[in-house]
Amino acid sequence: MKEKTSKLKETSAMKEDLDLTPKPPPKLAPRGIRAFTVFRKSDETGISGDGVVIEGVELATGQCIIHWLYPPPRGGVAIFESLDDFIKVHVGPHPSNDTIITFQDGEQMKFGETNKEKEEPTPDSEPRS
Repeated sequence: MKEKTSKLKETSAMKEDLDLTPKPPPKLAPRGIRAFTVFRKSDETGISGDGVVIEGVELATGQCIIHWLYPPPRGGVAIFESLDDFIKVHVGPHPSNDTIITFQDGEQMKFGETNKEKEEPTPDSEPRS
C-alpha cells in the first residue's frame, strides 16, 4: 500500500511539473503555433458562403494550414508555405468579400472594399512571415 501511495504522489508531482502548452521551440523557430479564423462578410463566388468559413494555424516555421469548413461535414485542408501565400490566393483576389482574419490573441487583419482605410500597412495588420 505504501508503494502505491508513493507512486501516486510521484505521478501527481510529474503532472504539475509537466507543462504541455504549445510554445516556441527555443532554438528551432521564433514562435509557436498561432490559431486563426477567416470570416467573410460575403462570398462573391458563391462557393463557400459567408461567416466564418476557415479555421487555420500558422506554424512556427511560417507554414500555414487551413481547414475549409465547407462543404460539410468535413470541408477540406490545404497547406501553404506562408500566411502571405494563403492571403494572395484566397483573400486578396476577392476584395468584395470583406474578409477578417482573427488570431487567437485577438489580433485582426482586415481586407476588402469596406476596410480600405484599414489596409494601410500597420504593425497590427501586416501578415507575419
